[in-house]
Amino acid sequence: QVQLGESGGGLAQAGGSLRLSCVASVASGSTFTTYYVAWFRQAPGKEREFVAAINRSGGGVVHGDLAKVRFTISRDNTRNSVYLQMNNLTHEDTATYYCAAHDLTAWVPGRASDYVFWGQGTLVTVSS
Repeated sequence: QVQLGESGGGLAQAGGSLRLSCVASVASGSTFTTYYVAWFRQAPGKEREFVAAINRSGGGVVHGDLAKVRFTISRDNTRNSVYLQMNNLTHEDTATYYCAAHDLTAWVPGRASDYVFWGQGTLVTVSS
C-alpha cells in the first residue's frame, strides 16, 4: 500500500515553468522502490492523458508525446518522491495532474489501468 500526495501546481504564465512533486507514504514492510510511478493529467471535459512514467530505480523513463522535450520526470528514492519538471508551458497544459503508482511485475508505462494507487491531483493553470 502506498499513499500519494501531489504538490507544486498553481498558476503559471505561458512560457513559464512549474515543478510538480509527488511524495509517497509507504506502508510498513514495503519500500518506495517497489513502485513504478507515472504522471497523468486531465483537463476539464477531456479524457485523461499519459504524461510520463519512471521505473523503480529511476534509470528508465518514458515521456508521452505531449511531454517530450518540454517535461522531465525524475525520482529521488531517498525522499520517496517523484517530480515532473514542466517547461515552456502553454495554455493547453492547463489540467489537473495526478501521480499514480503500481507494484506489478510488468511495466507498461502509459497503461492507466495498471496504476492502482492515485493521488488527489494538483491543478495547473496556464494563462495565455
